[in-house]
Amino acid sequence: MRALKYFLNEAFASLLRGWRSAALAVLTITAGLFVLGFFLIVNTNLQHLVNRWNQAAELSVYLEDDATPQQVKAMDDIVQQSGLAAERHFVSKDDAAKRFTEDFPDLAVAARGLDRNPFPASLEVRLVEPADDQAAAAVDTLAGALAVAPGVADVRYDRRWLARLSAVITFVRGIGLLVITMLALAAALTVANVVRLAAYARRDEIEIMKLVGAPLRYIRGPFVTEGVLQGGVGALTAIVLLWAVFLAARARYGALATEALGLPALTFLPVELCLLLLAGGMLLGCLGGLAVARTVR
Repeated sequence: MRALKYFLNEAFASLLRGWRSAALAVLTITAGLFVLGFFLIVNTNLQHLVNRWNQAAELSVYLEDDATPQQVKAMDDIVQQSGLAAERHFVSKDDAAKRFTEDFPDLAVAARGLDRNPFPASLEVRLVEPADDQAAAAVDTLAGALAVAPGVADVRYDRRWLARLSAVITFVRGIGLLVITMLALAAALTVANVVRLAAYARRDEIEIMKLVGAPLRYIRGPFVTEGVLQGGVGALTAIVLLWAVFLAARARYGALATEALGLPALTFLPVELCLLLLAGGMLLGCLGGLAVARTVR
């Protein structure tokens, strides 16, 4: 405890002496962790959205206007025998027109002015969520079988574009991780340079401590502690800024997310991730301080 108290006192004193350089290091860590936290918030909400859409994914079989009841029954048998359907629902042409009127009331007048009902009947199938790639392949096989069945005009499979969306998210996630890694490296180097300046300012004091036989851990400890403090302050600042930006975004776009995207609400980072951000900032600072401390021999 005595050593820890000494490390903290020396680190605080050094930060006060070089507060301008320390502020630069803190801001660099704040910027890097803010970008990381923003990326995690967006990724978390996108993952919730994709999972929600996956659970509600449907296979829609649109019928030709002259499809016979026997053909519709044959399609339904194909779906039932596949074992991939959680629910099946037949939508007639009149039901499709009524649904369009309810969903798009501004266009309802134009639709009613047509000579005939332009909306096709359909068989809507809510699929069980595939547990693995084989199950997903089975759904693709089912969609292919229905596409060539008599009386079928078109087959739309939601999970095909959901898979493309997931691939895009994965690509963006990789780019984000690359940017975050570069920012983390920049933050660690900034902390290291600030601590190196503090070590240079205390070079006479360090030489005296060596001459009187002070242990290396007493000489190096304040530098590591200084880096940890800078990282911790930067991480806390980033979390507070993230929370403020999140509250502003939720107040402005929360209703849009609920109505347009189907999300119940925008969610902030869980407490565990916030603690990880704090620990990550302290680790970055620790690495920067340690890199300088090890040069003191």
